[in-house]
Amino acid sequence: MHTSSIRHGGRRTGAAVALTLLLVGGAGAPATADGSRQKQWFLDAMHAEEMWRTSTGKGVKVAVIDSGVDPTNPDLVGRVLPGRDFAVEQPGDEHTDYDGHGTGMAGLIAGTGAYGGGKGAFGLAPGVKILPVRLPRDGEAANEAAGNELFNHALAPAIRYAVDQGAKVINISSAASKGSPQVSAAVEYALDRGSLVFAGVGNNGAKANQLMYPAATPGVVGVAAVGQDLRRTSFSEYGPQVDMAAPGEDMVHACGGKTGLCTSSGTSGATALASASAALIWSAHPDWTNNQVLRVMLNTLGAPTDGAKRNDSIGYGIVRPRIALIDPGDPGPADVYPLPDLKAAASVSPSPTAGGSAPARDADATAAASTAGDDDATLPWPAALGIGAAGLLFGAATVLLVLARRRKAAVSRDQAALSGHIPSAPTGFGPPPEQGSRSR
Repeated sequence: MHTSSIRHGGRRTGAAVALTLLLVGGAGAPATADGSRQKQWFLDAMHAEEMWRTSTGKGVKVAVIDSGVDPTNPDLVGRVLPGRDFAVEQPGDEHTDYDGHGTGMAGLIAGTGAYGGGKGAFGLAPGVKILPVRLPRDGEAANEAAGNELFNHALAPAIRYAVDQGAKVINISSAASKGSPQVSAAVEYALDRGSLVFAGVGNNGAKANQLMYPAATPGVVGVAAVGQDLRRTSFSEYGPQVDMAAPGEDMVHACGGKTGLCTSSGTSGATALASASAALIWSAHPDWTNNQVLRVMLNTLGAPTDGAKRNDSIGYGIVRPRIALIDPGDPGPADVYPLPDLKAAASVSPSPTAGGSAPARDADATAAASTAGDDDATLPWPAALGIGAAGLLFGAATVLLVLARRRKAAVSRDQAALSGHIPSAPTGFGPPPEQGSRSR
């Protein structure tokens, strides 16, 4: 149902120095040559330092609806706001991260790299503020059906709370195998009041590849994961629920625990980078509406190489906030949601026995993407990225949005397990991360 554990607290240190360097747009890379930053391939690939001269996400509030966020983490000091705890049976509050996952997502979004005087891990949008919203923990429900109910019961008010607190971007790196009318209504509430909701599509692509919610809920931007070769990772789920993709493999980021550095893989991390991308754009264009921010994101994605408008592996393409900041183009109408699912869902009569499953996107509006050739994008990231030398070639992909009909789907959930040096998670979206060598 929920996300898996990766970390807990860390000791305090000064975050202001590293963040100040970013906010003033200093030339060159931050002073982290021997720190965690050099291990963050995705920031090199996305030319983060170049983007930070234009935008760090300052002025944008991002809600992390997850397991809580530890505000004492050295790379997050000063970034985490008071929030809300919906895990009423769990000790602590929204600043008590019961398994570390929420702090990891916050680190990918807003990490300042402040640990050790600038040797810490950075997030893609280090200028944003994080609104922590804590959900119930895995294992508190007796079975899957009860877990889905618990998750959705907490998620709906959590989304509404985030919106009411002014969160422009809502990051949900958590999932259930069934949605609910209450969550669908909360998503519409968010969109109507000017927010965007991003959610990971799940990590069971190598097995059952079932629909997961809220990613498959109309109005939610479903995010898949790609690796350094720009292809969908083997674990990333695929299908009509995928709207876009972002890096999600071998993600090094701030975390708690004794070592303070985590490596994780999953669509959770990809979702965090998509959320951070939206924050970067919104910070540069604060007068834009949610619809315009999302439209520019879609218009500047690295589109599928097969020439299709979208495919089931990476959706309309891979996030490229740098291109959106350099040449955003016409943001379009302020009041028209740019993805087809809301309009399509409105044309489908609700089921009188609405068990809560949101309709899935009709595959006849997408290109088949089960083959490896459909997994990549026109954005020519190299398959192996050297530290500080990852190149992105300019190229704008125009996204043609199509209306899709939706079908009902209720599917059972089977947890994904990743192979390799990262152990599989007993529950949730992604595996517990491998811990790094840094001590705190």
